[in-house]
Amino acid sequence: MTKTYFNPDDLKKFGKITEWQKEMGDKFFSWYNSVFKGDTALTEREKNLIALAVSHAVGCPYCIDAYSSGCLEKGADEEQMMEAVHVAAAIKGGATLVYGTQMMNHVEKVSM
Repeated sequence: MTKTYFNPDDLKKFGKITEWQKEMGDKFFSWYNSVFKGDTALTEREKNLIALAVSHAVGCPYCIDAYSSGCLEKGADEEQMMEAVHVAAAIKGGATLVYGTQMMNHVEKVSM
């Protein structure tokens, strides 16, 4: 196995976050499990595709692993998964570029 900064086995330890702050950890997991439970306004497949996209946008390798598996388990295919990643990249890229208006406003202000 290739050595990485993130240890993939740490994902299996996620449930242990309650050990150092039980009340908040339990509340988090209760809420988290409610969000992903069953088909509601969104299907479980759609929720996993969104989570996969967000995982890439926030740069969480644990989440990328978890939701890549989750997407496959919920019936998403590779093309749908990559499209979700491209959606995240487009939003993140657009958000970076729209901050350019802040720079433009500042440059116009100080150039006067």
